[in-house]
Amino acid sequence: MKSNIDTLIVEPSDIIRTGLQSILDEDGSFQFLAPLHDATILEERIKTMQPDLLIVNPTVMIPPVSLQMASLLQAKSNIAIVALVYQYVEPELLHRFHAVIDIREKRSQIATILKDEVRRVKDIDDENYELSEREREVLILVAQGLSSKEIADKLNISIHTVNSHRKNITRKTDIKSVAGLAVFATLHNMV
Repeated sequence: MKSNIDTLIVEPSDIIRTGLQSILDEDGSFQFLAPLHDATILEERIKTMQPDLLIVNPTVMIPPVSLQMASLLQAKSNIAIVALVYQYVEPELLHRFHAVIDIREKRSQIATILKDEVRRVKDIDDENYELSEREREVLILVAQGLSSKEIADKLNISIHTVNSHRKNITRKTDIKSVAGLAVFATLHNMV
């Protein structure tokens, strides 16, 4: 993965956007493109700026969101699209995003979650199905029988993030059951 992750943030709140940028600046891996306050010209911006990462408040997406998401992915297929959530958003809408960052996420985890998601999307594009380090950690805890909430508490991440990792693990391993994942983890000397 290249050293700088070109990042486009779509967020109407200046406080939240600048706070997120400040947190990500500490990591040094993110380069910010001119932000947007809404999604009216988002598809055009994606085509011209070609970001690696799109962080978007789902409430600013233009209905029907499924069509806008499809056109964004068509504009750039290997872009990681992450929802930034700080109010109630319909779960059906959140499933359309690659990952979710909750505003209550621990500061130390935000950059890691985003970099893992960018790497995961790039891996899909390169047909590389290796598990990320965080996915391996989640898989081990799943194999030990922990629930998503217990995993979230243990790793200090949100349940949304745990569920995104579980979804990625299932996709990469093509194993849907907890028992199957436990066997996979055992066979690969993870537990």
